Amino acid sequence: MPAEPRRLDGLRLALTTFTTLPVRAGRIDRPAAGTAMALAPLVGALLGAALAGLLLLLAALAPPLVAAGVTVGCAALATRGLHLDGLADTVDALGSYRRGAAALEIMKKPDVGPFGVVALVVVLLLQTASLAELAGRSWPAATAAVVAATAAGRLGVGYACRRGVPAARPEGLGALVAGTVGPVALTVGTAAVALAAMPAVPGRPWQGPLAVAAALAVAVGLLRHVVRRLGGITGDVLGATVELVTTLVYLGLVLSG
Repeated sequence: MPAEPRRLDGLRLALTTFTTLPVRAGRIDRPAAGTAMALAPLVGALLGAALAGLLLLLAALAPPLVAAGVTVGCAALATRGLHLDGLADTVDALGSYRRGAAALEIMKKPDVGPFGVVALVVVLLLQTASLAELAGRSWPAATAAVVAATAAGRLGVGYACRRGVPAARPEGLGALVAGTVGPVALTVGTAAVALAAMPAVPGRPWQGPLAVAAALAVAVGLLRHVVRRLGGITGDVLGATVELVTTLVYLGLVLSG
């Protein structure tokens, strides 16, 4: 397939995977999936810009904590809650101390166990508290922070889909995207997200890139553990990676010292 149609199909797949935008689906195959995962940070940045605008608008009308809570809720709605669902399922599977097929079977269950509930509560609370603090910053800093954190979460998916990381199942989203992202796309994506994070902390341009790098490092370490336990990645693992990296970047941006 020519490069231009493949990129267009990849962009469509990225938009339908990471947002609820009513985009007509194009060709869905591994080349398109690789393009979609490479473009995921760009989609995250666009979503982050919209969320930042919402946060700042609401902060001008309501207390920061209220503005932050509504923004976190809208972020979940904008992604159908799939990433949060993936987080809960992944934590439940890891918390069961089972391996392989037994752990994957837990992830398939429609209910959420106690580990998953705790993970959801902690992540949502941390994101809300962080956004409440960011709402008090200048609009360029707040916008950069939300854009960088949201883009970094999707960049984490690229690291989960990098070459050499297998899929846990022979079917599903994990099988489609596993091993499709090369080092060039990861390098470019990491540099772009780190650059976007530089204005996030006024007077400390190094803190944003450091927060992004630290969050990705933690995610890569946890992904290795997940692969050992499950045998590879799944769609739920990708969703968990989005929420984990996004939350860690937010935390890194609001820390002072």
